[in-house]
Amino acid sequence: MNVLSLFDGMSSGQVALNKAGIKYDNYYAAEIDKYAITVTQYNYPGTTQLGDVTKVSGKELPKIDLLLGGSPCQGFSFAGKGLNFDDPRSKLFFEYVRILKECREKNPNIKFLLENVRMKKESQDIISKYLGVEPVKINSSLVSAQNRVRLYWTNISDCIKQPEDKQIVLRDIIEYDVVDRDKSYCVDANYFKGGKLRSNFEDGRRQLVFEKPHGWNKGGIKGKEEFGTLRECTNYNYAIMDNMVWRKLTPTECERLQTVPDGYTLVDEYGKQIVSNSQRYKMLGNGWTVDVIVHILKHLKKNI
Repeated sequence: MNVLSLFDGMSSGQVALNKAGIKYDNYYAAEIDKYAITVTQYNYPGTTQLGDVTKVSGKELPKIDLLLGGSPCQGFSFAGKGLNFDDPRSKLFFEYVRILKECREKNPNIKFLLENVRMKKESQDIISKYLGVEPVKINSSLVSAQNRVRLYWTNISDCIKQPEDKQIVLRDIIEYDVVDRDKSYCVDANYFKGGKLRSNFEDGRRQLVFEKPHGWNKGGIKGKEEFGTLRECTNYNYAIMDNMVWRKLTPTECERLQTVPDGYTLVDEYGKQIVSNSQRYKMLGNGWTVDVIVHILKHLKKNI
């Protein structure tokens, strides 16, 4: 079985394939971020790196059985400027389409999976038209402690149901030696507009935000457990509260949010950190929630 992953990042696809128990012979990855490649090659040294996706040709590769990809989403995201296909990063979707077409010439039965963010209906319909399938919408909150809604286009199965809710919340992924779980709370600038932090922490599993110091007078704490509206929310710039002090989630906690193994982005066998924490946050934020991909790939395993 040959797998080709475009925009491979830290190779969440390989993590998912291994978690799903799907054996593969060759894994080809198109990626240009040197830090993500470093993490991939340490964890999966047999990966064949192909470099820039615009220079990858399906005609020059062996028969590909599974094509994976999550093309850059900045031009589609509601959090961005909404440029859609006018954004050069979003245009990379058409590289996915080109390579899928080239791979189909050798293998008409190729299976594919494309992930992207929620977007305007017209953009979603364009992607669906090119791929010939409608997306399934899955929130990572079903399998992890974060609110992360994504769209998945695939022909692996024509009936991808929602994953079973694992009932995982923030306190389940907090590092014991970093913070007291019983004194930690979560808030969400988009969905949480007041009330008791503890009840939100106990009952919710919402995406978190980090209030930068200069913004405290524009929101922040009102009394001991009440919270006003935060003014900033950036990619993977999350926080929890410990004794009323804000801090960012640790990289390990972010790994747990994305359901990758602890330390996957951290160290080599000698305990040396292979990339900086800032790069770890970046690649985790750009990566997939692995257990969602595992849920989809299990349908492929049934077919195999």
